[in-house]
Amino acid sequence: MQTLELLAPARNADIGIAAIDCGADAVYIAGPAFGARKAAGNSMEEVKRLCSHAHKYGARVFVTFNTVIEDDEKELAHSQMLQAQEAGADAFIIRDLSVFDWKDVTVPLHASTQCAIADPERAAAFERAGCSRIILERELPLSEIKRICSAVGCEVECFVHGALCVCYSGKCRLSEAIDGRSADKGECIQACRSLYDLCDASGKVLVRNKALLSLKDLNLLDRLGDLAEAGVCSFKIEGRLKNASYVKNVVRQYDLALNSLVAAHPDRYRRASFGKIEANWMPDSSKTFNRGYTSLYFDGKRDRWSSMNAPKSMGEKIGKVLSIKPLASGCEIRAELLDGCRLSNGDGFSFATSDGVCGFRGDVCEGQRIVTRSCVPDLKKGMVLFRNLSSNFEKMLESQPCRRIIDVDIKLRISGKYSIELDVSSQDGRHFLSSFNTDTDTAENGERALAMLREQLSKRSGIYSFKVSEIDVQTAGGRLPLLSASTINGMRRLTAEDLDALPCGRIAIQGRGVSEEVLTCAVSEAGGVDAAGADSEADRKEVVERPCTAAEPLVGGGKDELMRSRYCIRYELGMCPKKKGAKESGALFLVNNGRRLSLRFDCSKCEMSVFEA
Repeated sequence: MQTLELLAPARNADIGIAAIDCGADAVYIAGPAFGARKAAGNSMEEVKRLCSHAHKYGARVFVTFNTVIEDDEKELAHSQMLQAQEAGADAFIIRDLSVFDWKDVTVPLHASTQCAIADPERAAAFERAGCSRIILERELPLSEIKRICSAVGCEVECFVHGALCVCYSGKCRLSEAIDGRSADKGECIQACRSLYDLCDASGKVLVRNKALLSLKDLNLLDRLGDLAEAGVCSFKIEGRLKNASYVKNVVRQYDLALNSLVAAHPDRYRRASFGKIEANWMPDSSKTFNRGYTSLYFDGKRDRWSSMNAPKSMGEKIGKVLSIKPLASGCEIRAELLDGCRLSNGDGFSFATSDGVCGFRGDVCEGQRIVTRSCVPDLKKGMVLFRNLSSNFEKMLESQPCRRIIDVDIKLRISGKYSIELDVSSQDGRHFLSSFNTDTDTAENGERALAMLREQLSKRSGIYSFKVSEIDVQTAGGRLPLLSASTINGMRRLTAEDLDALPCGRIAIQGRGVSEEVLTCAVSEAGGVDAAGADSEADRKEVVERPCTAAEPLVGGGKDELMRSRYCIRYELGMCPKKKGAKESGALFLVNNGRRLSLRFDCSKCEMSVFEA
């Protein structure tokens, strides 16, 4: 049976706990350093707190060490790995192969998407190196994902939702070139979301002030079945800088989708953790931060992937502007709303202009009337209006947290002078017998006593939902003890404590354990170095940093190449000579605050590169 895992981001322990409560089977979080999101670091005490909560449900915690580790950082990285291991981490997400030198690091290692794993050969190399899981690049078509899954025996993880880097994973030097802050060290400035002019060789501006490198967000909610069938076991949500409401909403939506997939194929799939989720609200990813959605290259064909007009969240379309009336402070807007759209005080609105996305807060929202204290000079009659923050939805997410409950079955036996035995089995496989001896009177009304036993035992205690499925009375004349509700409740609470004392029946994951000889061979095959010297630090680092497209290593880029991508500005703008029949454009440049970046196009591979001009 194939185990399916929903993997959620955790900016901090509280968000990670919320993700698990909303249905995540695992979360990934950074420790104090070495995570690819430097602004999302956490103390080891917080990592330990998250692990403690996750393990109650058989959920797992993966700690990120997915930056390039310099020589003078190795001692600290090694120390933090051992601390995270002690805190209860279930795996490390890594990029630098120097980690394999530390034999006291015994938890499984997952090869990060930063490792540029985009073909079966590279995937197999990282598996042979000792990684129990490989995390794929986001630009891959389903056909290539299938080939990779067929080529390896380790776990395969794939992104299914969230923000997209415009370039091939782990191979962007744009941030470092522009501002000196390296994405390899977790300091990306997201230069791909900045506004640029597109100019030709003569300096003529072809497109002005657009986020020409910004992509829409990934959404594969409707393709989880295809990925599972291909062999993917972990479905990853991006967003370690996202807030709690984003994580709760998106996790809940994907949790329901995975549950539906498992329910449709109960003999084929199962979830990787335990417990059912109770929630009084329905998720809706259109109400959460997004730049518009795309499935990117999943079906192996090019589409419009750009969010150049809206590098920030536009939100959901709600209608169009009918009129604008100036007020002493702000203005009154009347809008023609789409069917079913209801506005609330505090909603956030956005609209597109030639200069990008603008927004305002609706301080008073009544029917079609929106009053804002802000000045909105660029808003015009007839413009399409979006809502990028639903006040009611945000309040609902905050005030109605999900609750995760583990089902527990009780078989009740009553014998002798009212010896009560509880045969307890939990959903996650824990099982034990709990006995209680009572010295009490006989109940005059046996049916009523039996009903009270069933009712009081079939309630919640902590994270457990108890249910009595069977009652076996083995006393003279079928007599039953006269027990108070508080006594029975005490039995249930003690049973819950006994359950807590037992380790959760967690689904085992693949470990590592690999000889130096195997590692040396794998590094040699992956990086093309001599086997005799492959166990050196330089050679291992070369494997991780070797550029890789979906088919082969980057060739001829040179040190001035800042990024390479499947995304193509010429295609997006209808200027592609190969697929759009456009005339050859000549040299093109991106210009931002006087700085020029050169664009180059390899139409034989349908790739675009960005260079220092």
